[in-house]
Amino acid sequence: MRMLKKNLIILTVIFTFFQISFVTGEEKFLSLKKNKVNVRYGPSFDFPVKYIYKKINLPIKQIDKKENFRRIIDFKKNSGWIHISQLKKVNSVITIKDKMLFKRPSIFSKPIANINKGRLLIVQKCEKDWCKVKTENLNGWINKKNLWGATN
Repeated sequence: MRMLKKNLIILTVIFTFFQISFVTGEEKFLSLKKNKVNVRYGPSFDFPVKYIYKKINLPIKQIDKKENFRRIIDFKKNSGWIHISQLKKVNSVITIKDKMLFKRPSIFSKPIANINKGRLLIVQKCEKDWCKVKTENLNGWINKKNLWGATN
């Protein structure tokens, strides 16, 4: 009985720890603020540049943070550290598969265009399973399924 009680306490502590870690929101989507953003090997300007993003509004996922730097990963699984000044609240998504853009948030609505895999879309707003997006001269609704950067 004592062993069962001890195990139950340990499981409760572990569950509480993971729940707190999850609630702190370490993982979230952000977007690149500028056309040129340095990604570093570590969380400081003292670390060398690992690679450079050259795409404004590119969605990235924050997976860790340390002071004013955020550890990120992109949809191609590249990772590194970016200074917070180069990031903004997420406003874009990338299609993981070919998708159809619709006039309204329904598959029964008029199709506007086929959006190819890997296309960057600017999010105007989201409702339930759909996001209103724009890309070049197209505006319409796209289902969130298979979009990288969309929160559910």
